[in-house]
Amino acid sequence: MIRRLSLHARLILLAAATGLAILVFASIAIGGVLERFVMVGVDKTLDTQIGVLERALEPDGSVAPARIVSLPKFDTRDSGWGWAVRGTARQWSSGSALQSFRTRRTMRHSGTGIVGGRGRTNDGRAVHVRFVEVATSGGPVTIIAFAPRELIDAPLDAARGTLLASLGLIAFALVMSTAAQLRYGLQPLRRLSNAVARIRSGEADRLPANQPRELLPLVEEVNGLIDQNRTSLEQARRHVANLAHGLKTPLATLSLRLARENASVETRKLVEALDQRIAHHLQRARIGAHAASGRARTEIDGVIDDLLGTIQQIHRASGIRFSRVGVPIGAPSYAVAVEQRDFDELLGNLIDNAGRHARSEVRVAVEQVGPRILIAIEDDGPGMAEADIARVVEAGVRLDESLPGFGFGLAITTELVQLYGGTLVIARSATLGGACVTISLPRAG
Repeated sequence: MIRRLSLHARLILLAAATGLAILVFASIAIGGVLERFVMVGVDKTLDTQIGVLERALEPDGSVAPARIVSLPKFDTRDSGWGWAVRGTARQWSSGSALQSFRTRRTMRHSGTGIVGGRGRTNDGRAVHVRFVEVATSGGPVTIIAFAPRELIDAPLDAARGTLLASLGLIAFALVMSTAAQLRYGLQPLRRLSNAVARIRSGEADRLPANQPRELLPLVEEVNGLIDQNRTSLEQARRHVANLAHGLKTPLATLSLRLARENASVETRKLVEALDQRIAHHLQRARIGAHAASGRARTEIDGVIDDLLGTIQQIHRASGIRFSRVGVPIGAPSYAVAVEQRDFDELLGNLIDNAGRHARSEVRVAVEQVGPRILIAIEDDGPGMAEADIARVVEAGVRLDESLPGFGFGLAITTELVQLYGGTLVIARSATLGGACVTISLPRAG
């Protein structure tokens, strides 16, 4: 259970436990000091009575009655006050009768020989005792003086209540102070966690360097790891792109040539199986590369505008107008969880394909629906029949043989969209009458 606690909770518990231990020790120590302080006045009175009785002793250990003096309250019976002189043969006493007493070592007073202790009277009352042993020719004599214990306990109990309340407030203040210190002290860790989240979502590419001195080594190591992973990712993507360019295009050309030369079905199936296997492994490699990055993000507004401008120039001779609709000026920018180069490739293929089939106009519309971004590319061309829609996304299939190309653009686009968890739907445009290709991509966090 403790292992699951946060650092904040662990430090709060540690501070509370340490504070509690300190407060318990402080209460015991302060209680002892208060007891000594309260006891001083009572001890002075008892020691005075013992001194009076000690001066009344004869050399043989007896007490001269004429010299016995009882201070006020010591001669009142059953009051808890009293004194006694105990010799070897006789005992003298006044006030309450003392039943028994025991020594408290902590109450010894050096120099006077007087010792403190606790005792009880015959009626069961607890008393505070002071006594001294005097050596005489007739044997040792013990002089005892005692007072009611409540004289000490009553003010101590009252003081303890105030003391405990004060210590409780101090403990609460300490815990609150520790919580405030932790909240302020752990803020850099929370900011660091948010910075890592921004890197994962694609909003940043490095951890900020303006960190406390204790966190700087960690930040430098994480940034170094990010750079290393980015370099490895770029190398992997470069190798994948080179492999795709080196294998898929010649293989597609070979497949088309075999079809045109009426090669045997077995030969064409063998090439098709080889193409599918290469495509499978290339896709797995790209998925692994994206999973390693985990922070793909592309702000699409500028990308769409750049692509429309570029493709407009490519199709300038045909006079086709490329436009973007449905996005008001000043609207917030949309971001998709797609690498920008892949987004350029898939959207460029779709816009270029629409431009090659359009008569006069191509429109691009962007809309956010929940956690996804919808991009619709419409044209005013002839459109596609229902039977052709399922075939057109297959590799090498071209509905219009008069146009240049190998027929792989839409198939690659579909593969890229599916790679990022999106969908591609082809339908007829309700506004322009031609084809409408709508891609749905996850919105970047």
